[in-house]
Amino acid sequence: MLTACLLMVGCGSVLAQGFNARDLQRAQQAGQNTNLYGSNPYEQLDGEGDGETSANQQDTTKKERIKKPLESYFFDDSIRALPNFRWNLDGRYNRVRMVEIDTMLTDFRIDYPFYREDVGDIAQGALGQTSLPINYFRRSQDLDFTFAQPYYAYTYTLENVPFYSVKNPMTRLDYAESGQKRYREENFGIMHAQNISPSTGFNVEYKSRGTRGLYEWQRTKNHTLSVAVNHTGRRYSVHAGYYNNHIEQQENGGVVGEWAIADTVFQMPSGVPTKLAKAKAENTYRNNGFYVVQSIGIPLQRMTDSDFSMANLSAVYLGHAFEYTAWSKTYEDIRAEYTNERDHRDENGEFVSSKGEYYKNWYINPLQTRDSLYERRVSNRLFVQAQPWDRNGVVGTIDAGVGVDMHTYSQFAMTDYLTGSYQRVKQTDYYLYGKVSGKIKKYVNWDGNVEFHPSGYRGGDLSVGANLALTGYLGGRPLILEGGFTMERRSPAYWQENLFSNHYMWSTPLSKETETRLEAKFSIPSRAFEAGVWQSVVLDPIYYGADAHVAQFDGEVSLTGVYLRKDFRVGGFHFDNRVLLQWSTEEEIVPVPLAAAYLSWYYEFWVVKNVLRLQLGVDGRYNTKYYAPSYDPALSVYYNQREIEVGEYPYLDAFAMAKWKRMRIFLKYQHLNNGLFGEGAYFSAANYPLNPGMFKIGISWGFYD
Repeated sequence: MLTACLLMVGCGSVLAQGFNARDLQRAQQAGQNTNLYGSNPYEQLDGEGDGETSANQQDTTKKERIKKPLESYFFDDSIRALPNFRWNLDGRYNRVRMVEIDTMLTDFRIDYPFYREDVGDIAQGALGQTSLPINYFRRSQDLDFTFAQPYYAYTYTLENVPFYSVKNPMTRLDYAESGQKRYREENFGIMHAQNISPSTGFNVEYKSRGTRGLYEWQRTKNHTLSVAVNHTGRRYSVHAGYYNNHIEQQENGGVVGEWAIADTVFQMPSGVPTKLAKAKAENTYRNNGFYVVQSIGIPLQRMTDSDFSMANLSAVYLGHAFEYTAWSKTYEDIRAEYTNERDHRDENGEFVSSKGEYYKNWYINPLQTRDSLYERRVSNRLFVQAQPWDRNGVVGTIDAGVGVDMHTYSQFAMTDYLTGSYQRVKQTDYYLYGKVSGKIKKYVNWDGNVEFHPSGYRGGDLSVGANLALTGYLGGRPLILEGGFTMERRSPAYWQENLFSNHYMWSTPLSKETETRLEAKFSIPSRAFEAGVWQSVVLDPIYYGADAHVAQFDGEVSLTGVYLRKDFRVGGFHFDNRVLLQWSTEEEIVPVPLAAAYLSWYYEFWVVKNVLRLQLGVDGRYNTKYYAPSYDPALSVYYNQREIEVGEYPYLDAFAMAKWKRMRIFLKYQHLNNGLFGEGAYFSAANYPLNPGMFKIGISWGFYD
């Protein structure tokens, strides 16, 4: 009998099915794990790995300590129950934002990341290139290096680097391509995540996206890397890592005229004439970032082994956040003319050609350009978070913090001819911030926040906000009503006031712009329904005018947005619909289309039950005509042109997607209606045509061992 018991100890497992009291008693005497909820994959039994001692000795009087898998106050029980989950860090307020892991068919076919949010973006046209949200209320003002803002959908920042908790090592490979080898778009990604313990893990993500260029001089390379480490213990937590963004883009300046797309005789897009192809214009961006955000919890009540985490106790958390990020941008071109063969018609109705140059000014060198800009930010923050009763109480947390950002800006100036070094400007910004948040059971969530910059580079900047979410239940289904208010007074970015380059030059102090915004949203998640409304008033907005120069409007601009999403399902047929309506009182300052929509209609079914699932459908995007912004390569900004109206063209994609166990595959014909209707004017940003018809294939394979 003793030999049998020792053999059972060596195996370390007992079948829970059919357990009776006698079986349980025998298992306990043999020292087995009797946890009916399953064993922790990271847990080792006492004495394991001790060699001969553990094999020959059993202390039947010692009570086994049950090790808990994850004790962090960041995650509630519903999150801990998941085998794998992902989050982003909210470093200011010692919290995390949960993000879904991309393993489902939903949106997998959408390889341009900026098309996954509501109705999509204004875009240059190709994978890896710039974009600007159509929805004004999604446009971010956070990135100080404004030249990189148009790549927001592709770049890593501290706010969007991913962190994972996985029960088993997870690896995912993604690859998609399209077109002939000479013009191919390629999208490659690899991710690996692994936990060392239930509370400690690391992950690496690398993505390479770009195009060899369907149109003349359009080649783009977009590479991003994130290496992250996290420890989310019961008291101590740390998130640390490194990210890198590297972008190379050939800039063709758009087509010489709409006729080159709408009424063209060109058989291949590579033959369409563009404005900067002969000038060999090109942008190169480099970014490196390091960060460490850590906090230590001090319980104000005695903790016992039965306390799963500090979330339900009175506590104080002390923390520190450090971030270093450096961006550089180099723009190069040579002076060259382009020819517009259909500039206008003469009195006889014949086309008259013209020659022109993209840039009017050549301040530094009249023959070629090499503008180099650099920005570095070193940020330090100290914060404290008080948890008066419990983390999910009526007053859950009270946050306060103080921070200092040290900025360094560098650009070429005329005096650099004499000194041989670039001009450097250093600015220091000080700020204070705080937040109060809480909830009432599962029905009410609320918070209020404030940030003030008392002195320094952005002295006088102020941000105040409040949010309220009410949840009711009908037939067990949640109905959620949310409301929010923000008032922000912000300084212009450094480069909006100071720029010296070959094509653009300004040194003009600008006033702070002030924006007051109200928003409300009602959603029924179980019915895939969502309706939202925004109202914003912007005082003295800063923008880029028709000549692409920075400008400031002396007055108010009022913007209104209404968003509606409703997904219908009839049997295996799905009809997903998103519609956005927007109004701007000053279209020359903030141009927006009156209506924009994204529709996805498809049929989904099991080919092999619980093994192979298939989707067949069509995606469509559309917006009404308006003076859409155009893109300036030297400035890397979207500016408000007033010559060309863009819109009233439906852009359709046909797709087939399948999921076979851990593998996802899609086949897509992008721009299905190319040449069929819409007069061929398929522009999103003025002068920049979207891609013509092209076939794409993509695959994603996940490994969980």
